[in-house]
Amino acid sequence: MTTKTDNPSNHVKGQGPQPAQKLFAVASGKGGVGKTWFSITLSHALALQGKKVLLFDGDLGLANVDVQLGLMAKRDLNDVIEGNISMEHVIEHYEAGGFDVVAGRSGAGSLAALPAPRLTEIIEQIRGQLGKYDAVIIDLGAGIDRTVRFMAASADTTFVVTTDEPTALTDAYAFIKLSHAAGHSDNLQVVVNMTGSTKEGEGTYATLLKACKNFLKISPPLMGTIRADKRVRDAIRAQGPFLTRFPNTDTAADIEKIAARVTADILK
Repeated sequence: MTTKTDNPSNHVKGQGPQPAQKLFAVASGKGGVGKTWFSITLSHALALQGKKVLLFDGDLGLANVDVQLGLMAKRDLNDVIEGNISMEHVIEHYEAGGFDVVAGRSGAGSLAALPAPRLTEIIEQIRGQLGKYDAVIIDLGAGIDRTVRFMAASADTTFVVTTDEPTALTDAYAFIKLSHAAGHSDNLQVVVNMTGSTKEGEGTYATLLKACKNFLKISPPLMGTIRADKRVRDAIRAQGPFLTRFPNTDTAADIEKIAARVTADILK
C-alpha cells in the first residue's frame, strides 16, 4: 500500500504552483526493447529542435548511457549518491548530440536499493535542474522494481517503451498495472519500438490498450511508433548518434515525429 511517506509525489512535487511539465522518464518493463537508445535519440531529436536537454542515466546499477555515447565521464551519479558533490557538478556536455548528460555507475548494485528518502533527494536534485533545461529525460532501469516505479512516478510524463514481443507486452502491462495501483498512471504514454511498419506498431499498441481497458479501465495514449532499422545497432556499436549517422531513414523520421509531438503537446 502506498503511504504518505513512500509516495514520491508527496516528497517531490509538494504544494502550490508546479514547474512546467518537462521532467520525463523512460521505462520499459523489460530489457531489450531499445529503451536507452530511445532516451538518447529523443534527447538528440529535441536538441536538434533547439531545446536544451539533460539526459539522466537513472538505471541505478546497470547504467549504460555513457557506453552507448562513448562518453568517458569524469564523475557520475554515484558521486552524488555518496554525498561527495551536488548534481550540477556531474553534468557533462555531449557535443555530438548537443545535450547534457548525467552518467550512472554500472555495476553498483547497491544503488538500486536506495531507501525512499535518499531517492527523493536525488529526484529533488534533478528537479533542481529544470530551470536550466527545456526537458530533463531520465532513462530508467529495465523491470518493475520499487526504484524504477518510484522514479517514474516522480516524472511529469513517463514513456513506456515496448515491442510486439509477447514478453515485452506482458511486462509493459505489468508496469502500467503497478503504476495504476499506486495512483500514478495518468502520466503514462506508450511508445512501440522496432515495428515492421507504422500499422503494425499501432496494432501492437491496440493489443496493450485492450488489456488496459478491460482489466484496469484506463487508456494510456500512444505517443508514437518507431520502425525497426538494422542500422540502429551499427550506430550503437559506433557509439555515435543515430540521427547524425542515418538521418534520412524511417526510424529517424519516427523519432523526430515523437520529438515534435513532445514539443507541441507537452513543452508548449
